[in-house]
Amino acid sequence: MKNNIEGKVVVITGGSSGLGEATGRYLAEKGAKVILGARRLEKLEKIATDIKKNGGEAEILKTDVTKAEDVVALVKKAVDSFGKIDVLFNNAGIMPLAPMAALKVNEWDRMIDVNIKGVLYGIAAAIPEFQKQKSGHFINVSSVAGLKVNPGGAVYSGTKFAVRAISEGLRQEIGKDIRTTILSPGLIESELQFGSSDEQTSQLVQQVYKNAIPAISIAKAVAYAIEQPADVDINEIVLRPTVQEF
Repeated sequence: MKNNIEGKVVVITGGSSGLGEATGRYLAEKGAKVILGARRLEKLEKIATDIKKNGGEAEILKTDVTKAEDVVALVKKAVDSFGKIDVLFNNAGIMPLAPMAALKVNEWDRMIDVNIKGVLYGIAAAIPEFQKQKSGHFINVSSVAGLKVNPGGAVYSGTKFAVRAISEGLRQEIGKDIRTTILSPGLIESELQFGSSDEQTSQLVQQVYKNAIPAISIAKAVAYAIEQPADVDINEIVLRPTVQEF
């Protein structure tokens, strides 16, 4: 029985680890054709090799989402390889938490570049293809930090609130044929927990992340959104461990 994922072409940013890797592997198992983009080419090559050994289809491209041309190339890779793009999973993100008084200005800039501009560049790259096809699906990763602000996470939360606002505006502007999903994870196993250069904050984050649930949880949520009939748009999924309070 067709699962409405089989045969779909899915582009994933941040595909070399964590949520992106788990989602790429899971969707490939369900018959999707995945295109993984990330900066770490060796990791992408290993994941693609594993997927192909298991009978799946995968292509990769070294991609820095802070460079608009890289994201355009990633979408082009999908179209050139498989003739279309059905889903763009804007997953790449960083989380260098620290109190604002620590003045980690370079990290603020980097979060804005990756977490906000990276998503915008993905949207810009895929919209023309989606409109040409009169079909498509954006899945943009926000966070529970895009719903609530906590000390040490002001700038990170700001970027994730922005993703939610951009995604909702996008939905209203290009709906009908094109779907938009906001995915807001809580504590999920990933490299995000190691992003803080502020020592005290880093220790706290890693302590909290002991409650994290596996990245496959996100992969299944993404699959749920994708596999719905074309006239069903899952606009937002908030997913966290049962023990997580915020």
